[in-house]
Amino acid sequence: MPKKPAIKKTTILAVASKGGHWEQLCQITPAFLDTHVTMFVTTDPGIVQDRDLKNCCTIKDYSQSEPAKVIMGLIESYQLVRKTKPAVVISTGAAPGLLCLLWGRVFGAKTIWVDSIANAEKLSLSGRLASLFATLTFTQWESLADGTRIQYAGSLL
Repeated sequence: MPKKPAIKKTTILAVASKGGHWEQLCQITPAFLDTHVTMFVTTDPGIVQDRDLKNCCTIKDYSQSEPAKVIMGLIESYQLVRKTKPAVVISTGAAPGLLCLLWGRVFGAKTIWVDSIANAEKLSLSGRLASLFATLTFTQWESLADGTRIQYAGSLL
């Protein structure tokens, strides 16, 4: 009897900064954990120790007010995306997730940005930037969706 070819699972890079960004990412991931190889990336080393995640690594955290750290983050996120070669990059924020999304797009991955539920009045800066290049950009507030670049599909919390 001939062997069935192994089905290659899609690799997903799931990136979020600590706190609410991470909690919202954890609301999304059960949808694909069993069917895809998922590499979790966070800015909090404690999460790696506390959670029972098979594939998890940390990257440094930074914001737009720290230009030197952003430059280092560009390099770090480039190396991470190049090494993992994901088919999909998904992030709930913040800046480190945006840069992983950027490199994912450069390397041909599908990219998904889910803006934080905390941004009720307008998209975050990272969300606005992501909407310029991400495959899909979601807001958790219906009033912020524009029907084209920024979509609403419900909230996570």
